[in-house]
Amino acid sequence: SGESVQEKGHRYELRCTSKADLDRQVVRNSTASVSFPDWEFTAPPTTSSKLTTVEGLVSHFIDDLSMDQDQRKELVPEVYEKIEALLANLRSVLALSEQGGEAAFTVVIDDPSGNSYVENLCAPNPDPKLSIQYYRRTREQMVQLGLLNADADAEESQDAEQDQAATKGPKFNALQEAAAAESVVRAVKEASMSNEILSFPANCSSCNAPCDTRMQMIDIPHFQEVIIMSTSCEDCGYKSNEVKCGGAISKQGRRITLKIEDKDDLSRDILKSETSSFNIPELNLDMVAGTLGGRFTTIEGLIRQVHNELDSRVPFMEGDSTVSERRERFKNFLAKLDDAAEGRIFPLTITLDDPMSHSYIQNIYAPDADPNMVVEDYDRTFEQNEDLGLNDINVEDY
Repeated sequence: SGESVQEKGHRYELRCTSKADLDRQVVRNSTASVSFPDWEFTAPPTTSSKLTTVEGLVSHFIDDLSMDQDQRKELVPEVYEKIEALLANLRSVLALSEQGGEAAFTVVIDDPSGNSYVENLCAPNPDPKLSIQYYRRTREQMVQLGLLNADADAEESQDAEQDQAATKGPKFNALQEAAAAESVVRAVKEASMSNEILSFPANCSSCNAPCDTRMQMIDIPHFQEVIIMSTSCEDCGYKSNEVKCGGAISKQGRRITLKIEDKDDLSRDILKSETSSFNIPELNLDMVAGTLGGRFTTIEGLIRQVHNELDSRVPFMEGDSTVSERRERFKNFLAKLDDAAEGRIFPLTITLDDPMSHSYIQNIYAPDADPNMVVEDYDRTFEQNEDLGLNDINVEDY
């Protein structure tokens, strides 16, 4: 991969049920592991990266596992039998592919660097057979990627254990971390009261050159305080902004639905938090939570950001390997997004669904109710609380 390591690792899970799924293009980075849960088989990271298909991955594993089977049969017959059973499953997939039949198995690609990819056949909409999970890397994965020095990391861990033994144990450390986080928030609030913009050094996510990230807390009327962070790289010209919501976690989620009837509605402010999903049915646009991160912009600006991200970051939409019908469908979708941002398509309905209740659409009639906006509060499901990490939070001891 020519890309720098991404902010988070990701895990693709694909359910293959037809030959079209076997023909999906796959980028397997050298840091990615591949597993087939149905057959309890996992292949660790390799020394090289591959651009292939799902069928190509299966063929590669068949070739690798078939080597030295004759020797295993003589020396370790129990291992030979297990590998033969796995090979039979893998070969059955290729046989179905050649005969035009259907397959049914799951393949998982887990890449802590975030630089692997599985083709989405329904792009730009979510693929019902393909799920993507983003996660923060563990310390071991950071060492594996070369982001941490293993020796230095061991020394830091030893020093931390000594410091913990000299204080009051884990509870004291947790309180220390909470106090540090509170001091950061207090500093941001003090800077906000004096209209000061805080700045701290960072690296550009596009070219990895040193740059500055600026941060300021602002108060959105009739909503809450939010922290806006902006990064601008002087070397490559890359610009980005992200929003983090302050305040406590709401007891309920919130769903906001706005009917856009004229061009003035496109100028409404909108805050889409990183936990919010949003959709516009008239455009067949459905973006899952985490897409684009947190954004504070206008409705027009959000639609344009979606257009720019899809136009520049969806791979395999150009070149000889792309199916012409899929490429034309994608271009037509981008054209519809452009027309919507220019105010040539009405009416539109935009829905923000945020289980954390940290999203917002400007009410131009505030403090009165907006006749074109519906705000619904709902109880989060167990699964939503699990995804947000709320089921394991216990603050009673602190």
